[in-house]
This record gives sequence, structure tokens and C-alpha cells, in this order.
Amino acid sequence: MPVTPAPSAAAPSPQKGYSPFAATAVVVANMIGTGVFTSLGFQLLDIRSTFPLLLLWIVGGAAAFCGAVSYAELGAAIPRSGGEYTFLSRIYHPVVGLVSGWISATIGFAAPTALAAITFGTYLSSVFPTLSPTWLGAGLVVVLTGVHATTYRSSSLFQRGFTTVKVVLIVAFCIAAVALADPPQPVSLLPVAGDGALVFSGAFFVSLIYVSYAYTGWNAATYLTGELADPQRTLPRVLGGGTLLVTALYVGLNYAFLKAAPMDAMAGRIEVGYVAANHAFGPSGAAIMGVALAVLLVSTVSAMVMAGPRVLQVIGEDYPVFRRLSRTNRDGIPAVAIVTQAALTVAFIATASFESILVFAGFALGLNSLLTVAGVFMLRVREPETERPYRVWGFPFTPLVYIGLTLCTLTYIAMDRPTEALMAVPLIGSGLIFYLIGRRGRHTGM
Repeated sequence: MPVTPAPSAAAPSPQKGYSPFAATAVVVANMIGTGVFTSLGFQLLDIRSTFPLLLLWIVGGAAAFCGAVSYAELGAAIPRSGGEYTFLSRIYHPVVGLVSGWISATIGFAAPTALAAITFGTYLSSVFPTLSPTWLGAGLVVVLTGVHATTYRSSSLFQRGFTTVKVVLIVAFCIAAVALADPPQPVSLLPVAGDGALVFSGAFFVSLIYVSYAYTGWNAATYLTGELADPQRTLPRVLGGGTLLVTALYVGLNYAFLKAAPMDAMAGRIEVGYVAANHAFGPSGAAIMGVALAVLLVSTVSAMVMAGPRVLQVIGEDYPVFRRLSRTNRDGIPAVAIVTQAALTVAFIATASFESILVFAGFALGLNSLLTVAGVFMLRVREPETERPYRVWGFPFTPLVYIGLTLCTLTYIAMDRPTEALMAVPLIGSGLIFYLIGRRGRHTGM
């Protein structure tokens, strides 16, 4: 029978934890990475109408919001760090939780952190060619590990500061790109003839896969639940508010891209931000955009370095064989887990082996979140007397919307990319091996 994991022994006092502002910064920074600056180029290969293109980002944001408020109910009922690992261990079985935790630690954080860090280095090296993208990326991870493995104060201040800069830069880019576009491209906010067929086409749902990748990270604050002040009250606002803010920024960015540059110039291009900046600001826009995107990615890498290790920490609390991962410093920060996650990230950067993993990352993480949101129903049935300081808004419609859209996305991935979908099997198998190793000498509470 599944059992309730023991409460986190290392949960800090509210004074040493993260504020709602810092937690919201983690959500926003985790979500806004490279995806929104690359997805439009792929979408334009099959969709050449502005209304469906912008609708994609609204639908993706609605799905993310439904998932976020569903997670908020679980986080308020189970106020412990660890994200899906904690939820699935409690709702289904510890083996499901540990497999999920293994997926989160590797596919969910280490590999995307490596990709974002290398992308950071690539943008900077495009402006300063003598610099190495690999060394820049690895150096960024090492520096941020030092920041987040010391004190809550330095960790929180850094994350809040760089996320604020990120939001300000995105808003400034949107305003400037729209104002300076010459000539401005026509962008219709209302449907035109043929848009209905596009919205219900296979191309729309395939494009939604790219959008769902860009929205990944809306659940980031649940990895820090045990370190939030009054999480049962603040977590719903952090998750819901952060997701709505990112949705607005994503719609604004894509509107600016479409307003600044012709569709033909962006179709099939990965660097749509560069293309749009070049049309809006001229040749100097390339260098400006390169440095700006590098700065934007600092907060993304920072948020992943900050949130991801909490999965390893709670696994160490529950399984004695991994106990070393649960060790904290004087400030209550899981420094060992942070350094371990950073080492795995640097290994990915050095070998670039993460690229093949990222092809199916969306599928594996989609399964994780699908099981978790379905857990809202499971927990209400199995534990009706559990205190729920927050109940998901619009239940049961809200979680069902997320489940339905995620199932559609997973189905299209399985149909369109069956090889990548099947690659999730060995990943799950490796998680089962870790569970078999970890169950030896478990805590009696497990």
C-alpha cells in the first residue's frame, strides 16, 4: 500500500525560506527559456495566419494554468518539497514517485539546464567569437551553484533580480519591436476565412507540442513547497499568477515577432528573435538581441539550479542509501543535492549527450504531469478527510481540461514520433532500478 512520506526534517523556518515573490520568480524564469524564441519558426511551416498562431499560445497558457491550479490543490494538501516525486509517492505508490523523481532530476532539470546554459554561451559567443559556448555554459552553472548553495538571502535576491530584468527586457522588446517595425506586418487578432480549418487541423496540434514545451516549468514552485512561507496559502497564487504572467508575455512576444518580420523570413528559422530584431532594429539588432537573450537565460538556468535539487533532497530523506543527498548547510539549504545536480548538468554540457534525450523530454514530462493532475481526483476519493486549504478552481472542469489537452499532445507525439515516445521505456526502467536499490533499508515510515 502507498504510504505518506515523512515530513521534511530540513524544512526551514519562514524567515529562512523563500518569499512568494522569489517563488513566483522561479516559476516565471523556469518557463521562459529558449522555447518561445524558437517555436514560431516551426509553426510557420504549416500555419500562415496570425489568429491561429496567437491562439496556440493562449491555448497553451490555458492548459498550463489548469495544470498549475491543480498542482496548487495537491501542494496545499501535501505541503512538502519535491514536486511530482512527493505527490505521486503519496497518491499512487513510492515506486511511482521515485521513477517520477528520477525523470525530474535528469530529463526535467539536468538536461534542460545544460541546454539553456549552452544556449547562453552560444548567444554570447555570437557577439564575442573568441569565447567558447561550452566553457561559458559550464561556468554559468558553476557560478549559479555557488549562489544557490550558500544562503537563502543570496539565492532569493539573485533569482528575483534576474527574473525582474527578464520581464522588463521582454516588455521593452515587445514595445520597441512593434513601434519600430518598418514596414509593420499585418497581424489580425480576429479569425479570417480558413482559420477555423487551421485551428482544428493536425498542424495546429503538432504546433501545440512546441508550445507545450515552451510552457514547461509552470510547476516549478512545487519543488520548493516545504521552503515557502505559509505554502498552503501562497502556493496557489504563486503557481496561478506566475503562469498567467508568462502567458501574457508569450502572447505579446509572438505578436511582436509577427508584427516586426515577414512570415517568410521566419519560417523554418530557429532564431526568430534574432530575425525579428534584425527587421525592427537593423543590423545592430543582432548583437543587441544576442546579449539580451543571454541575459534572459541567466534567470532560466538559475531557477533550474535552484529548484531541481529539491527532488534529490527529498529522495535522500526517504531512502537511507541516498541519505547524503538530504544534507543541508547551516542555512537549511540542500547544498549536497545542488552540487550533485550541477555535476550532472556539467557532464551533459561536456558531452552534449543530452540532445537525444531532449527529443522525448516533452513526452516523459507530459506523462509525469498527467499522472499528477489525475491525482487530484484520486486523492479526493482516497483521502476525503485530508485538509485542503485550497481547492482547485472550476473542479472538475479545470483538471479535466489539462488532462484532455495533455492526452492529445501525447497522442500526437506517439503518432508523429513513435521512436522518441518509446525511448521513455528505458528511462522508466532505469528509475525502477533506482527504486529497487533505494528500497533496501528504507525508513520505517516509508
